[in-house]
Amino acid sequence: MNTSTLIAPPALVRRAEQHDTKAIQAADSAHFIHPFTDHGDLATRGSRVITRADNIYVWDSEGHKILDGMSGLWCVNAGYGRKELADAAYQQMMTLPFYNSFFQTTNVPAVQLASKLAALAPKVGGRSFEHVFFSSSGSESNDTNVRMVRRYWDLLGQPQRKVVISRMNAYHGSTMAGASLGGMSGMHAQGDLPIPNITHIGQPYFFENALPGESQDAFGLRAAGWLETKILELGADKVAAFIAEPVQGAGGVIIPPATYWPEIQRIVDKYGILLIADEVICAFGRLGHWFAYEKFGIRPDLVTFAKGVTSGYIPLGGVMVGDRVAKVLIEQGGEFNHGYTYSGHPVACAVALANIELMERENLVGRVRDDTGPYLAERFAELNQHPLVGVAETCGFVAGLVLVKDKATGATFEPDLGVGMMCRAHCFKNGLIMRAVGDRMIIAPPLVMTREQIDEMMVLIHTCLDATLAQLRAAGLHA
Repeated sequence: MNTSTLIAPPALVRRAEQHDTKAIQAADSAHFIHPFTDHGDLATRGSRVITRADNIYVWDSEGHKILDGMSGLWCVNAGYGRKELADAAYQQMMTLPFYNSFFQTTNVPAVQLASKLAALAPKVGGRSFEHVFFSSSGSESNDTNVRMVRRYWDLLGQPQRKVVISRMNAYHGSTMAGASLGGMSGMHAQGDLPIPNITHIGQPYFFENALPGESQDAFGLRAAGWLETKILELGADKVAAFIAEPVQGAGGVIIPPATYWPEIQRIVDKYGILLIADEVICAFGRLGHWFAYEKFGIRPDLVTFAKGVTSGYIPLGGVMVGDRVAKVLIEQGGEFNHGYTYSGHPVACAVALANIELMERENLVGRVRDDTGPYLAERFAELNQHPLVGVAETCGFVAGLVLVKDKATGATFEPDLGVGMMCRAHCFKNGLIMRAVGDRMIIAPPLVMTREQIDEMMVLIHTCLDATLAQLRAAGLHA
């Protein structure tokens, strides 16, 4: 059966606001290979078909309104339906829809965006970011980081410095280098990953890794010390860089103790190692700062960005290149044999400029830092009283909670029970998108969310936790 004939043309779908869900699901199953998906399972369940969105809400093909607690995929910072961003894309498409940045050629939006990002990036500890390399995604940007740091050490006459240290359960993309940098065992099990000269240390997850009676501050120092141990094990003269997310995202919103990042900075400084801050999720207001490295007081040499730079309206990523690295690459490097067709894409850059202008005009970063972020922290902390929650914590506009079998002891459920996915199903049923990472439930709402909408979201979260608890108790799996 040719399932494509069962779907109305896009113009008709928009006008009628009617969708044949089963036909779309059949065509989806027949033709669309999704990322991170068991397609055998998807074929039996059928995809949820999202058809439109506005502000912090999306609607599916059955007309259900859903509060998007994940900003699409950590990215729709400015919210859905922003005409300014659509207009910026249209105007640029009608002016210059594309031209490449190879062959000593440039375009106006790319230059303007690079200049704007250099102005936005805070100068911490005397380090600044005056240069930007553009890509189309965080994955491509982290591949670029590997190329860049190895080229840097080659030019300094230390070609043996090739090893990049990352963290277990980190996410840095799904390309060969990005997936290798990430520390997720499921990804490494496919494709003979990680590639050579990439290794990992433990993550600073207090709930899971703290010793009995250990304080947050003591644990933060001990977790940071794993980096120094690994450097000494490998030999400092072999290590090129350490890469980490300021707050781990896809790993479950892992928020490090306050002592962690200062100690990491001390260690990389001691051994002269480059520091890469992967801010694909954390930048552009997500933690109440334009870039999260400012919040944590660290001095990275490279900063990965994507997602929020355009609020997800069009693909764009890149690397903020610190002066220490840029000076060597520019003054000593000659031609850097690396790049992408869409590096500095004029339409993507125009949308990013419009997005940043919108965020500045509405003070979204300041609102998260001073108003809605603290209010979310106050409301989310109430979940610590729920019998199913082991710990609930926030950082800016990301938050996570752990579902536990025994609140008194912190005992967790057997992974095979899939309690997180059970809770996620209740969320969708009740009109809420909340992501499950194992038995950690996480959110990253659009930055335009108001206090009233936070209250609305919290009612939904309580409802879904109660429904999950009732299901577990009915099955004899919770006291």
